[in-house]
Amino acid sequence: MATGVIALDPVPRPLDHLALRGEPDAAALVDKGGTMTFAALEQATGALAAWLAARLDPGTRVASWLPKTRLACVLPLAAARAGLIHVPINPALRRAQVAHILADSGAGLLLTQAARATTLETGDVPPDCALVAEEPPLAGRGLPPSDADADALAAILYTSGSTGLPKGVMLSHANLWLGAISVAHYLALEPADRVLAVLPLSFDYGQNQLFSTWAAGASVAPLDYLVARDVMKAVARLGATTLAGVPPLWVQLLDAEWPAETSLRRLTNSGGALTPRLVRELRARFPAADLYPMYGLTEAFRSTYLAPDLVDAHPDAIGRAIPFARVAAVRADGSRAGAGEPGELVHAGPLVAQGYWRDPGRTAHRFRPAPAWLGEGAAVWSGDTVVEGADGLFRFVGRDDEMIKSAGNRISPQEVEEAILAGPEAREAVAVGVPDPRLGQAIVVMLAGDPADEPALAARLRRDLPSFMQPQRYEWRADLPRNPNGKLDRAAIAREVCA
Repeated sequence: MATGVIALDPVPRPLDHLALRGEPDAAALVDKGGTMTFAALEQATGALAAWLAARLDPGTRVASWLPKTRLACVLPLAAARAGLIHVPINPALRRAQVAHILADSGAGLLLTQAARATTLETGDVPPDCALVAEEPPLAGRGLPPSDADADALAAILYTSGSTGLPKGVMLSHANLWLGAISVAHYLALEPADRVLAVLPLSFDYGQNQLFSTWAAGASVAPLDYLVARDVMKAVARLGATTLAGVPPLWVQLLDAEWPAETSLRRLTNSGGALTPRLVRELRARFPAADLYPMYGLTEAFRSTYLAPDLVDAHPDAIGRAIPFARVAAVRADGSRAGAGEPGELVHAGPLVAQGYWRDPGRTAHRFRPAPAWLGEGAAVWSGDTVVEGADGLFRFVGRDDEMIKSAGNRISPQEVEEAILAGPEAREAVAVGVPDPRLGQAIVVMLAGDPADEPALAARLRRDLPSFMQPQRYEWRADLPRNPNGKLDRAAIAREVCA
């Protein structure tokens, strides 16, 4: 093990103890406000926790709808210290999605900004949910480190399913703590590292940018960027050693004019598989950087990673199980699939989430007992088909549901369709994902109606849906294909729009 790389301690601790991991005078956070040391992070965590605890009872959900402000970075630790449950909301979401998450989570408080608050309409914020649009204090007398039960609920992350609105995944202190330790260990993060955090903090992968960095006693630099050049400039300005991304971001970054040498020593990918072409181009553009392809799902955090020394020879693989995870390809009868045989990816171990918030039916379907040969406890049955090769490496085959993965976002087709059908422009609509070299998948919608109504529909969706959920193309028909049962034939529609 390299000097400074953290040990794989399997004992989870309260999440807020991450503020104690680094040397007190070492940088924990670098942003527009300057440098926040680990001592300052601990002080800010305690102060914000005290402010929250004075307003909310233990176990209350506290939601945040924020960009990567200092408050957004400290809040996950402070909420945990105050005995609250953090519900981060993707800042790219619009009022309808925010209203759903607030109502579904039963949030007692929403922390946001004044400009965002003005976009909310009457009824979007439940009557028993306080709205705070000013930044609470991050200084002053605070709460000491907590002694929270590692199995206690710490966060609810909302992720889209194959149907309907986003659902909340329940994560414990242990889930988040061990995920941070696991990633910091296998990425070999050290205190001297600086992680440029460009992914939304509402994603498990984005949130882990903070947690794994602090677990290693290193510093994180949160960045909200508009174009790829912003990322390139930040790498140079901050001396970033580590950058996490999703495939569409890598495509954009490869189009930028990078200097011959950079400070980057580590690139990590999730949110969609890297193509062999992207692997080759990233290795050529950043020869001094180790590349870590990874695969995961919010319900189990992270399943696999491919070690950098295997990337060139196996660019199509998603790797082996990360530390603390147990994963396998499983046949329909529950037995282990043989080498090279397709099976459903099943993930067991302490990183498995506690289920879906207030949804026992979905929880029972996705979270089921692990096969005896995979160990005790609950397992996540992913719905993804993989094969495990004789070399022990997993390879992704396909997704069993109809989710659209675009620009690193998992998008429910039904949510797009419901937004379309909320207006008068179309009678029926089916949204599908089609391969796109920049987005991974682009959203294409087949509709029954008059093409002359497309401008009005597009304008309305730009108002009602976030940018990553906007259809890239509309295909209008007098009637949509149906199967013998009279239902919309999604398979036929997908084949037609992909032809």
